[in-house]
Amino acid sequence: MLIRTATFADVPAMCELEEQSVAAAHWSEHEYDALFAADAPPRRVLVAVNGTDDAVMGFLIASCATDAWEIENVVVAPEERRQGIASELVSNLISRARAGAATSVLLEVRESNAAARGLYEKHGFRLQGRRPQYYRDPGEDALLLQFSIAVL
Repeated sequence: MLIRTATFADVPAMCELEEQSVAAAHWSEHEYDALFAADAPPRRVLVAVNGTDDAVMGFLIASCATDAWEIENVVVAPEERRQGIASELVSNLISRARAGAATSVLLEVRESNAAARGLYEKHGFRLQGRRPQYYRDPGEDALLLQFSIAVL
């Protein structure tokens, strides 16, 4: 597996993966295309690809306009889950945030998404707050998590 910066050519594979994930943030193809527009807000879009055929197995999108980066979406192909792909994507983003002089990485996650919560807790994210009934279908609280980057 290789983690690399996504390109516009990865959009169809990213859309296909997102459609297979109930827990993912669901964006339109237009929103994915806009990630690569010249005037797009600063973001990091990472893909995990198979080392043999460059097939996209997962992706992560994060905004990085300030010193507090925010993970907006993490998706891994259903057949590739529980193999460390999401963990590698998050680790890679944290390394990039640290190199980019960010002081924290933020995210929100469904309270019931135990797998994602475990992943983020393993990486050192801590609960910072809650948004009651933030999610719909079904209605559910969002937990606000933060990873603090030590300033040396």
